[in-house]
Amino acid sequence: MSETAKGHLSAGLTVAIWTLTFISTKVLLKDFLPIEILFIRFLIGFISLLIVSRKIVPFRNWREERYYLIAGLLGVFLYYYLENVALTFTLAMNVGVIGSVSPFMTALISRFILKQGTIPRVFVLGFICSMIGISLISFSGTLNVNPLGDGLALLATVCWAAYSLIVKKISTFGQGTIAATQRIFFYGLLWMVPVLFFSIDTFDFSRFTQITNFGNLIFLGVGASALCFVTWNFSVKTLGAVRAAVYIYTIPMLTTLASVLILAEPLTVRTFFGILLTLTGLVLSELPNFLRQRKIRANKRLHD
Repeated sequence: MSETAKGHLSAGLTVAIWTLTFISTKVLLKDFLPIEILFIRFLIGFISLLIVSRKIVPFRNWREERYYLIAGLLGVFLYYYLENVALTFTLAMNVGVIGSVSPFMTALISRFILKQGTIPRVFVLGFICSMIGISLISFSGTLNVNPLGDGLALLATVCWAAYSLIVKKISTFGQGTIAATQRIFFYGLLWMVPVLFFSIDTFDFSRFTQITNFGNLIFLGVGASALCFVTWNFSVKTLGAVRAAVYIYTIPMLTTLASVLILAEPLTVRTFFGILLTLTGLVLSELPNFLRQRKIRANKRLHD
């Protein structure tokens, strides 16, 4: 299997697991504060990565170290914290749709701030198709807008887009994906400590004795954090930040399909067309890269 194929496979696996995280988080919010869930899941994730690999990224200089520091702030702390806070002000469907803007946001930051690459028209068309499809899946009635909640969700999306681009830069430092993710988690946990300290007065350990809470925390820590951040960072390293981010379009679609298959919820005509448009947008967004790779392979065969 080629590295590109592995990158696509790992991105698909990542979003498939992330599709289920909302359910786990929603269950845990009955007994835990958002910042508690965030800290515990990434602490479990950090410990899991240490068990899997004892290799620690050595400190070489602050020029490199600052990228790990900022990645921990943006991708581990701010993205999830802002998203959780946004959910207290606005509808979950709003947060889901706004979060799906991440691929386009990543492309915008890459093009206009970092001055890297271009944004093909077909990519924009793919973005429009996916957003229409996601809106058909998510919105069942009138649009309910909350400026504060929706604004926080959009800010979270900017944080994730910037995180993905920083991870692409970190991948050039020559460190292993697991070791680099360990370092990012470490700084993310440090950023959370002040908020955690000022948010809680007492800590009830009896909550962990409940099998539902324990199971969901293990899933979020080991699966959605340790495993998924490693696979996501590998996808970004292999495919690039923009190409990997396109898979985020599929999260609302996969959530809907899981509801149909697992919870036996009805699949409406509106939702069906929403899924088709989302998939069409995904294909169109990847089309420029497919054509470019095909041209490279053709030229290589010609020269051989």
